[in-house]
Amino acid sequence: MTLPMNTEPTPALWLKRLETLATAASTGDAAHDLQHLRRVWASAQTLLSRAPEADALVVMAACYLHDLVNLPKNAPDRAQASQRSAQLARHQLAWLGFPAEKLDAVAHAIEAHSYSAAITPASLEAKIVQDADRIDALGAVGLARMFSISGQLGRALAHPTDPLALHRPRDDMAYALDHIEEKLAKLPAMMQTAAGRAVAEERLALMLAFRDAFVKEWGSGVD
Repeated sequence: MTLPMNTEPTPALWLKRLETLATAASTGDAAHDLQHLRRVWASAQTLLSRAPEADALVVMAACYLHDLVNLPKNAPDRAQASQRSAQLARHQLAWLGFPAEKLDAVAHAIEAHSYSAAITPASLEAKIVQDADRIDALGAVGLARMFSISGQLGRALAHPTDPLALHRPRDDMAYALDHIEEKLAKLPAMMQTAAGRAVAEERLALMLAFRDAFVKEWGSGVD
């Protein structure tokens, strides 16, 4: 995969190489697979259309490589996953001849995408990547990802008699449905871009409608 001298790879060629790197690092997690990365990049492109001053190559690389190190949600060092991904991405991109002046920007965008890492994005590119990744946690696909991860962690679908946590503390480590209010419903207000916030609010509305329908069918003494 070494580039010929004086050859500038096209965006299409970088896309192919980024997908190859991401596929090689895949752990078989359906919530963080190649399709997730493609969706994040697709959302990022929508946000980029509103921010033409952003560096699209930096955003593309960060979108595809942000999960190079994918630790389980309940791993004690989960918050370090994005920093490890950034380090690995920097090494692999440098080996492929990625523009050296863009490596810091890619690494920062990868580090800052993570919810658990709690790193504030300092660049427009990092803001776009963070928003695009969080958009994929919302909506219909977000619901599918939520239940997929909850199944991996052995969480119950919902509390047997109080699925909305009206009379108990929410616990999204025990009940999948609690994760909507505990984390996902907070994401639209945390979006870094106006365009990302609009998409996130629309997708959250779908999730809340699903939650209400789910509770009606859940039964077990629920009014």
